[in-house]
Amino acid sequence: MIPFSLEAVATAVGGRLCDVPDSSVLMTAPAVVDSRTVEPGGLFAALPGEQADGHAFAVNAVKAGAVAVLATRPVGVPAVVVDDVLDALAALARAVLGAVPEATVIGLTGSAGKTSTKDLIAQVLPELGETIATAKSFNGEIGMPLTVTHLSRGVRYIVLEMGARGIGHITHLTRIAPPTVGLVLNVGTAHVGEFGGREQIAKAKGELVEALPADGLAVLNADDPLVAAMASRTRARVLTFGIENEADVRAVDVALDTSGRASFTLTATGAKARVDLSLYGEHHVANALAAAAVAIGLGAGVEKTAAALSRAVLVASGRMEVTDRPDGVRVINDAFNANPDSMKAAFSTLKSMADGRRTIAVLGEMKELGADGSDEHRHVGRLAAAAGIHVLIAVGDDDARTMADAAQQENPQLEVVAARDRDHALTLASDLIQPGDIVLVKGSHSVELEHTAERLAHAGTVTHER
Repeated sequence: MIPFSLEAVATAVGGRLCDVPDSSVLMTAPAVVDSRTVEPGGLFAALPGEQADGHAFAVNAVKAGAVAVLATRPVGVPAVVVDDVLDALAALARAVLGAVPEATVIGLTGSAGKTSTKDLIAQVLPELGETIATAKSFNGEIGMPLTVTHLSRGVRYIVLEMGARGIGHITHLTRIAPPTVGLVLNVGTAHVGEFGGREQIAKAKGELVEALPADGLAVLNADDPLVAAMASRTRARVLTFGIENEADVRAVDVALDTSGRASFTLTATGAKARVDLSLYGEHHVANALAAAAVAIGLGAGVEKTAAALSRAVLVASGRMEVTDRPDGVRVINDAFNANPDSMKAAFSTLKSMADGRRTIAVLGEMKELGADGSDEHRHVGRLAAAAGIHVLIAVGDDDARTMADAAQQENPQLEVVAARDRDHALTLASDLIQPGDIVLVKGSHSVELEHTAERLAHAGTVTHER
């Protein structure tokens, strides 16, 4: 973290100091919005929340070590008072970035795979220089500025995941942290209900490459027509990656072993090198390829990039996190979120792992699909049946029943069980699981199946594989 005096913070955010005995006191740790995560020397941003107003935790934050609170009113402890805390947080992020002009901002977006790809990039780019990246999936107007406040003077690359729930959201984020490199992974069906269609999603995601400078770099997926078409929307140099189509950076000879881990040959700039991923799922090939394209576009060599990808490990939980129990049961926790595209990828991985073993899928509803929700759940149900799943536990209400009915119509031999919620799903799965089974747990974040997956995985002494 770059030290900022409270006076400098106030100037940067257009605020006034209140109850601050010494304006020269330095902010030496990142900003946070959760008072329980304050580091000594940090800044607590008192945002209004769904359950409580952050101002109520101002005193606790200062007791925990915060040098001040970013607030909209005096709070009885040192504070920088502003009209809008969220706007002030964005202004602070811009000031921090401005203090490290040599840092390259890499923005990435897409309907699926953002967090996994961001974590891969963060493990490849250190070959070129010190790198920091968005924590977890903090990719919005709150999380992204918080990430920026972690910047220090030695950092050369900052990798920022940029999410969107509507037109203009990514433009807003790029104004907080103007990118030099922009990566667009794909245009899928996540949040399609909020956008109104894939074309609208493409319009929103393309705002990232529109924000790039003429000397910047746009990294685009050649296998996704809506992404490839974004080349016409940017002034920056374009570098493409792909598996199926001709691209600047390609993966050839893709193979999947019986554990569900992928390998491929990375080809670019006339060179080639083998990549053996430790991550589970063929969909990670595209994520790894995107990370490679970013690194190679910034000057990394193909061989070093391939070696870094082969060393890369899973960072975020709930995304193809595999645990093997002592009784031979394998639990795949892919429950962080779900949409039709990621469901399809998960079924493919489950099928590749099966190798004759019985498979159980604990599937929650997919949210934010709009008017197409029923059709998409019906489609996913058919995909589950086609993947050869033996037992389906459908978690939720109407859409879950639609998914379950479609699966059973597709395969009458499939055992289908309905669960009301995460706890009911846990009880049912615990009763149905037999030694040696493979269990996939996946659903939208709001269904809270991560809890179910973790409880199933920890049913005894376990060894984690990441």
